[in-house]
Amino acid sequence: MDVNTQNELKAHLMATNDNFRRLAEQHAQYKRRVEELEAKHALSEQEKLEESRLKKLKLHVKDQMAQMISHYRAQHVR
Repeated sequence: MDVNTQNELKAHLMATNDNFRRLAEQHAQYKRRVEELEAKHALSEQEKLEESRLKKLKLHVKDQMAQMISHYRAQHVR
C-alpha cells in the first residue's frame, strides 16, 4: 500500500473511529512528553524511568493503531 493510501486510511479512521482517534491523541501526548525529556541536557533517574515508560506506552499505542488499520484493511480494502 502506498503512503498516500496509508495516510488516507489513517485520516478516515481518525474521522470515523473514536477509539482510533483516542489512541492517536494518546500517542501524540506521549510523543510530546518524550520529546520534552529528550530536549533536556541531563535527566534525573526519575525522568529516565519516565522516558522509558513513555516510550513503551507510545509503542504499545502505535501497535494498537497498526492492528486497527490492518483489521480495517482486511474488512474493507480488497
